[in-house]
Amino acid sequence: MTALRIHDPAAASGSLRIHETFHSIQGEGSRAGMPCFFIRLAGCPLRCHWCDTSYAFREGGPRTIPSLLEEARRVGCPLVQVTGGEPLAQRACLGLVHALCDAGFETTIETSGALDISTLDARCVRIMDLKCPGSGEADRNLWGNLAHLTRRDEVKFVIADRADYEWARDCMARHGLAERVGCVLMSAAWAQAGNDEIRGSPGLAARDLAAWILADRLPVRMQSQLHKVIWDPQTRGV
Repeated sequence: MTALRIHDPAAASGSLRIHETFHSIQGEGSRAGMPCFFIRLAGCPLRCHWCDTSYAFREGGPRTIPSLLEEARRVGCPLVQVTGGEPLAQRACLGLVHALCDAGFETTIETSGALDISTLDARCVRIMDLKCPGSGEADRNLWGNLAHLTRRDEVKFVIADRADYEWARDCMARHGLAERVGCVLMSAAWAQAGNDEIRGSPGLAARDLAAWILADRLPVRMQSQLHKVIWDPQTRGV
């Protein structure tokens, strides 16, 4: 499918709409457990049923790239993640990632895979979330993105039910993802109440996902959202 259209009135000024910044423990991916400085961009064109950051869709205010760099330096954490929302929905995100890499930060970006990743700075680690059918947004996946992934990058599947698991397993095999990227991640969707923005999801028991992975000898890293274990799952800024 073609890339989503982006409405970004702030792009011309080089500013970004930021929901929050915070220093916490990385809860997901191959760097789970490491201290990390997070820059959460506001806004997202997707509405995944199990989304746990729908509060970031409309909240937030303008920040400049220099001010974000200064804050990252002040925090003093070498690992920085740009997240959302959907960070690539703001074109100025490309400049932010480039500036973070130039400043020497180990920079990762978590993106939905619905927007073009090819123009991101090659020094950053792209953690791309391929949307399973249970998200309600699987038709948004921009499959051309797979050609741009490297062994530096990671692919994530959030699994809401057995059908999602089988879809993700087949997707891995069809596209050779275990060989294409450095890490394939699978996580069980947490239960999420619906609201005006999202439908909500009953979630999936982690033990069920673990059993399916083991039965299929699947070469993935199962993950939990560690920050939801450390703090209350509804806590923001962690």
